[in-house]
Amino acid sequence: MLIDLHTHSSVSDGTETPAELLATARAAGLDVVALTDHDTTAGWAVAAAARPAGLTVVPGMELSCRWFPADQPPVSVHLLAYLFDPDHPELSAELGRLRAERLGRGERIVTALAAAGYPVVWDRIVQASGGGVVGRPHVARALVEAGVVGSVDEAFATLLSHRSPYYVAKADTDVLEGIALVRAAGGVPVFAHGLATKRGRVVDDAAIAAMAGAGLLGLEVDHPDHSPAERDHLRGLARDLGLLTTGSSDYHGTNKTTPIAACRTEPGQYEALLAAGSGSTVFSG
Repeated sequence: MLIDLHTHSSVSDGTETPAELLATARAAGLDVVALTDHDTTAGWAVAAAARPAGLTVVPGMELSCRWFPADQPPVSVHLLAYLFDPDHPELSAELGRLRAERLGRGERIVTALAAAGYPVVWDRIVQASGGGVVGRPHVARALVEAGVVGSVDEAFATLLSHRSPYYVAKADTDVLEGIALVRAAGGVPVFAHGLATKRGRVVDDAAIAAMAGAGLLGLEVDHPDHSPAERDHLRGLARDLGLLTTGSSDYHGTNKTTPIAACRTEPGQYEALLAAGSGSTVFSG
């Protein structure tokens, strides 16, 4: 059984519609794929209707969070959430706040870029998003299309990086609160790419232990941005903390070069994840 538990569609920052994403998953030989768009469940209904025969779809989401160390600036972290109730009142309210925050942040970035002479227009970027969650990847694609940069990766490394004068931070959810919200909604919270040092600052083991104490149920271990040493460390940490482990591609279509199914989840760990979720069910049949 081939299982990929972290993918993104055009509902957030991928380039394929949910239907196209599922077709890509099936063509790659996957038996199970999770749809985990950023801070939204808007693609779930389309995915349920478009599911190819023989493919199981796990409804999920990637929640934008922050870890707040006692004596350092906050660290951006992402929380994968699976099989939760999308209508849970408190979680739904927080997702609405995050989407509004992401939208406002994107507009502020584009306004600053335009004021500096870069040929980007906010209304066109929103229109091109198709009504999904608008974020920095959409701005990056606009910069590529305008010929300002050669690729989305280049945009993120330059004009949209944390060091850029055009960068704008957003008020993400405290990760401990995010874990509590996902659990309250019957979901399974898994810490995404937690030691991907190539992305920037990461949290320490004590932070992950604190997350486990707050109800975290798993660690994403096998991820394209984790080195072999980082994977080994996370696997040992999961064993020590009694957490399940997952593997996934973090597929974004052509926004990233990583192919779907590049990293995968072991079937036994997938079964443990299914057993832990009670807020919704997989799309299968």
